[in-house]
Amino acid sequence: MKALMERLRSRRLTSVFIVLSTLTLAIVVGSFAAHGVRGSEDKQVSSSDATPLKITNSSVPPNEFVRIAKAAGPAVVNINTTTLPKQGAKRKQNPHGFITPKPQNPGDDEEDDQQGQQDGQGNFQDFFNRFFGGQNPNGGTGQEPDDHVRQALGSGFIVDPKGYIITNYHVIEKADKINVKLSTDADNDDDGTPAVVIGFDKATDIAVIKIETKNPLPIVKIGNSDNTNVGDWVEAIGSPFSLSQTVTAGIISAKNRTIEPGASGQFQHFIQTDAAINPGNSGGPLLNMNGEVIGMNTAIFTQSAGYEGIGFAMPSNTIVEIYNDLISPSHKVTRGSIGIQFREGLSSSVGRVYGFKNGVIISSVTPGGPAEKAGLKNGDVIVSIDGRNIKDGDDLVNDIASRRPGSSVRIGYMREGKAADAAVTIGDRDKIFADSDKAVVEKDHDEQVEPGETKLGIVVHELSAAASAKLKLSGVTIASVRSGSFADLQGLAPGLVIVRINRQPTATKAQYDAIVSKLKSGDDVVFEIVDPRNPAGGTNYIGGTLQ
Repeated sequence: MKALMERLRSRRLTSVFIVLSTLTLAIVVGSFAAHGVRGSEDKQVSSSDATPLKITNSSVPPNEFVRIAKAAGPAVVNINTTTLPKQGAKRKQNPHGFITPKPQNPGDDEEDDQQGQQDGQGNFQDFFNRFFGGQNPNGGTGQEPDDHVRQALGSGFIVDPKGYIITNYHVIEKADKINVKLSTDADNDDDGTPAVVIGFDKATDIAVIKIETKNPLPIVKIGNSDNTNVGDWVEAIGSPFSLSQTVTAGIISAKNRTIEPGASGQFQHFIQTDAAINPGNSGGPLLNMNGEVIGMNTAIFTQSAGYEGIGFAMPSNTIVEIYNDLISPSHKVTRGSIGIQFREGLSSSVGRVYGFKNGVIISSVTPGGPAEKAGLKNGDVIVSIDGRNIKDGDDLVNDIASRRPGSSVRIGYMREGKAADAAVTIGDRDKIFADSDKAVVEKDHDEQVEPGETKLGIVVHELSAAASAKLKLSGVTIASVRSGSFADLQGLAPGLVIVRINRQPTATKAQYDAIVSKLKSGDDVVFEIVDPRNPAGGTNYIGGTLQ
């Protein structure tokens, strides 16, 4: 039996070899035959026995994608802009060759100062390319320097028959001329109808523009993005590479996706989709199977500057909220704030030391802001809003930002392990942080910035008497560390206690400031650090040369 099986296996392998050999031979014979045909051009070949082809006159029943494209397509527009050259402007590129994405409004609301995470994901940011940004109308992804006339393309969708259109802010940002081409405009028409900007919101990258029209325009229906599910079918319509009315389909891949860490992305929580979207799709609608807009295509993640299956759309519920503010008499979005900054993603050790599991630890209080007026301080841990426990920084920001300036909120917090609360009057986020930025500039001008923050990149607070007695040590505790700073490079982290610098005690904040103020570039700096989680573990010595 074993011998029989070996013979069968041998025959099977031989058969395969023969087949391959036959194919090779056929190719060789065919090659000679071809040469023979080319050498006989004068010979007439008869095709009298060939049957002419006919088109089958049948129709495919339209599916849901066809219905949606026909219904929503007329309300999707092509937006082209012109930006005139700015004197002295130069193009900035990152080391990877991509144009650096325009930053979001930096200082905003209860700001998450998670700069470390943002810097740590620099490669992600390099490959995170917005669809707009000098898109050549003739195709391609090259961008003109700012000292040339720039033309760019994007998409948008009509939401009001009177000519109101929603798009991305980055589509019309800094544009000197904005023109809109309707689906009914011929391809060889001029640039289209001039548009004016009604309002925009940098934090969510949403803008509203308007064109004049004699007749009512077709509009899209707005759906409820909260009712969508991962796995739902969606359809995208837009003008990628100036190819207007391009329709693609996919599914919802994820929800509530934050792609820019820190303050830049605190109001941007996207729907992720694998529907094919490319440069030029920015501002176009993402529709559900009811033909309702549940998102606006805003960004892609790519390593090739083109579609790779990961796109992001701003949810329709956010769009509606922002749109209604932008068409109001003020034409701006007003968000509430209590004037604090915090850091998310802290290690569990910080929570254990400060005695909390869920909440937000304040790293900075805006001088003169609502929180400071209510008595909140750096190091306080906010745990509740109006009696409702908060989960994290996003929860805090969303709640406070939705409240109107002038209203009152009760903030529950922990200080030195003890529960307390305070009534805080909500302020205008833009005004609070504008005033704060102005104060920082003035402070820098007067050279009054804390030396530890400028030289070392850390903010410290003096240990309270209770904490000092409990830990049996004196020093200053690290409240925050700026990413990429000297302290960060040495491995310092929030929660650690500095007891001495260069063998000099830092029992008080005054002592610490006095030591640090004398440090200069080229000096050796050695920190003596105690971890409050394990004071019995002794002192750690961390140091380096100050650059």
